[in-house]
Amino acid sequence: MYIIKNCLSILSKIFIKRGNLEIEIISDVLEYNKEHAEVNRQLFKDYNVLVINILSSPGSGKTSLITQSIKRLSNFKIGVIEGDISSTYDAEKIKQYINDVVQINTGGTCHLNASMIEKALKKIDVKNLDIIFIENVGNLICPIGFDLGEDFKILLSSVSEGDDKPVKYPKGFIKSSAVLLNKIDLLQVSDFNYDFFEKKVRQLNPESPIMKISCKTGEGLDNWIDWITEKIKK
Repeated sequence: MYIIKNCLSILSKIFIKRGNLEIEIISDVLEYNKEHAEVNRQLFKDYNVLVINILSSPGSGKTSLITQSIKRLSNFKIGVIEGDISSTYDAEKIKQYINDVVQINTGGTCHLNASMIEKALKKIDVKNLDIIFIENVGNLICPIGFDLGEDFKILLSSVSEGDDKPVKYPKGFIKSSAVLLNKIDLLQVSDFNYDFFEKKVRQLNPESPIMKISCKTGEGLDNWIDWITEKIKK
């Protein structure tokens, strides 16, 4: 369990003196993150591990998606890195199905970064895994800009959140390799406009597939599992 109390804790500081003036320069956090992301990426490449970073708002169903995926991918060895502000609640759920689970508590930071992932990887048997799911902190703003060394970013939205997520949080949809719409079992009892949702996603990201799923009923999950198995590294 790794606690990062503030993003600034990972920044290096440089001091420049000009006469009596001391200027403090804080190095770019994204550049620092990039270095660690490349270390992670090389490790994943060396061991042929498929790594999927799942992004969503709180309550979209990330943990349910991971547990349902584990059940349907029983022929593969899977690890999970679970990111939350606090608690081990979701990690404990996943531990019912697999052993290679690491909890990262950020202690208030609104995203995972590559350094956190690098440390977490020392706690799981990476070399013997086929897939690693990273459940990022529930947030569609901060996590988008942080490369973790993953192969794919996946954006999970849900019917219960409303159809306007692509309008309000466009960057996440632009950067995702696939978009999943969860809780489609609620479509008939909500005012969610799927045509509007699809149109807005397509305007942002014409290439990535949009998959309608229900982690509760299992509807559509076969398409998601097919997508993963096609991406697994040989």
